[in-house]
Amino acid sequence: MALAPILLWFRQDLRLSDHRALTAALETGAPILPVYVLDDHAPGVWRRGAASRWWLLHSLTSLKNALSALGAPLILRRGHTNEVLGALAAETGAGAVYFTRGYEPWASALETRVKDALEPAGVTAKRFSGSLLKEPEAIRTLAGEPYKVYTPFWRAVGNSGPPAKPLRAPASVKPVKSKLASDKLADWKLLPAKPDWAGGLRETWQPGEAGAASRLERFVTDALASYADDRNRPDLEGTSRLSPHLHFGEISPNQCWYAAAAQASAVGGKADRGLETFHKELVWREFAYTLLVHWPDLPEAPFRKEFSAYPWLSDNANLKAWQTGCTGYPIVDAGMRQLWHTGWMHNRVRMIVASFLIKHLQIPWQQGEAWFWDTLVDADLASNAASWQWVAGSGADAAPYFRIFNPITQGEKFDPDGAYIRRWVPEIATLPNEYLNSPWLAPPLLLENARIRLGVTYPKPVVVHEIARLRALEGYERVKKANMAKTS
Repeated sequence: MALAPILLWFRQDLRLSDHRALTAALETGAPILPVYVLDDHAPGVWRRGAASRWWLLHSLTSLKNALSALGAPLILRRGHTNEVLGALAAETGAGAVYFTRGYEPWASALETRVKDALEPAGVTAKRFSGSLLKEPEAIRTLAGEPYKVYTPFWRAVGNSGPPAKPLRAPASVKPVKSKLASDKLADWKLLPAKPDWAGGLRETWQPGEAGAASRLERFVTDALASYADDRNRPDLEGTSRLSPHLHFGEISPNQCWYAAAAQASAVGGKADRGLETFHKELVWREFAYTLLVHWPDLPEAPFRKEFSAYPWLSDNANLKAWQTGCTGYPIVDAGMRQLWHTGWMHNRVRMIVASFLIKHLQIPWQQGEAWFWDTLVDADLASNAASWQWVAGSGADAAPYFRIFNPITQGEKFDPDGAYIRRWVPEIATLPNEYLNSPWLAPPLLLENARIRLGVTYPKPVVVHEIARLRALEGYERVKKANMAKTS
């Protein structure tokens, strides 16, 4: 008797290697029907941003080609996922749908809807892990509670045993012998409306599993040994840039974990510091997902509720200046322009620009989070929300509220030769390092010789750092007093 087909529902796991749902489906011996559903209804307000949709188009193209090479076409459909999968199960006589777990609130709700729709019809819905090193429920305090502080979470992950070893990609896939209708990717219109933006993304990235593997190989070979130091330097190629590949599941964190460990072992301990730092970054990603799973309103509301009393400002002009890289603070503007051109920003600079929006401009962190959601190719709900709240001081494991980055000294410290600023803010590139982070302090004759007219060729600062800092501290003092009054 022939085995009933299995629907392999791809989500944020657009790869063939280390794919537990795929491996489990293959082990049954049943024919497999790979399917991807574009469901813009499920995420609600968190529908994919423009940069993410660009990446999705190219990642799906890569996956489609890889599956075709194994003899199993990828079926593309658009609509409500539970309805699409139900229709495919009826068309093919499928007995099960296998899929990788999602962690966003809407993803969990969607899994429930799929199960409720399919199981009454005799179709088993089977969920697998595969996007994290450890499931969020597996790492608990001694009291059985989820962790709220990163450092003990890191130690607990280390004490929980090594992550699962990555699985090999299959050599072939037994397909469903049936001609099924499939959408064309071009009809989904995932490309951004601004072609110049798409050009910058194309120059920077190679979406897909092959691109992810190549990026990981370059990182562990060329940058892992110096990662602990160079990761804070936006002027250097010192980071992994694996975040979009991890977000779309083109590579698993387990593959990253073990590839880095193997490289550190191969060079005889020279990369041990870099390895530990890289592993900690992977676990920070895990921590963000743990917070999201247990506190699903993390992307919308302050984790520390007392921060709801912060006196935010509504300032569309300053928000626009920040979004377009025209604040008059070169390190901030460089980061925002890098984001717009490449869909990515160096992590140290992300902290600087986030601190500037929140603490210098006193604009709610949710507005920065929303801009990142639309423009980042690695827009990840858990990491984005946790990181913005960390900078704001309102998160579970947050930076001290009184820590206000000085954008001048941050630029001088982490871009010491000015290479990063000169690349992304070319209109002030001829300034000497002494004035590169504070062009308004340059002598008038120097500005004239450099053909810089502040307020014309490059903006004047939208705020004065010292005044903005004091205003931010006053706002945090109001939060502190409101909390004391509430608890007294």
